[in-house]
Amino acid sequence: MRTAIFPGSFDPFTAGHLDVLDSALKLFDKVIVAVGYNSNKTTGFFPVDIRIKIIKDAIKPYGERVDVCCYKQLTIDLCHKLGVNFIVRGLRTTTDFEFEGVIAQANRVLDPDVVTVYVQASHEYSFISSTVVRDLLIHNGDATPFMPTGVDIKKYIKAKKELKK
Repeated sequence: MRTAIFPGSFDPFTAGHLDVLDSALKLFDKVIVAVGYNSNKTTGFFPVDIRIKIIKDAIKPYGERVDVCCYKQLTIDLCHKLGVNFIVRGLRTTTDFEFEGVIAQANRVLDPDVVTVYVQASHEYSFISSTVVRDLLIHNGDATPFMPTGVDIKKYIKAKKELKK
């Protein structure tokens, strides 16, 4: 069985992420969405447990072909731990390609057997980013059009507010 890891902070997981996941499932038998802690982001908009719940809502239609995990180590170390030799990364722009290329090259040095596979986002999703969605949410905008079908983002905003009480 060919398995890949799709790592990211997914804060939150968007329709663009789901589009990349859908394409990755055309290449792999199973994909593990790996929610990592980004060292450049001191705190997330959503706590990790809520991010995982959002992803689980989004991936329900895929059944056992998609799993979710959380990790704090290097992605390459997670690959070793899970016995996975493929990393999926989504690309929207040339800037993404440059950034992802540097990471892929570093991972290749750390383990030449782990291959990074780039998946181009579909045109209709190429402008969606977690940053845009977070900005909408912070300013009480409607992020529903940018979220995967089946994800009630308002429910998670409410859950986030309840955590602060």
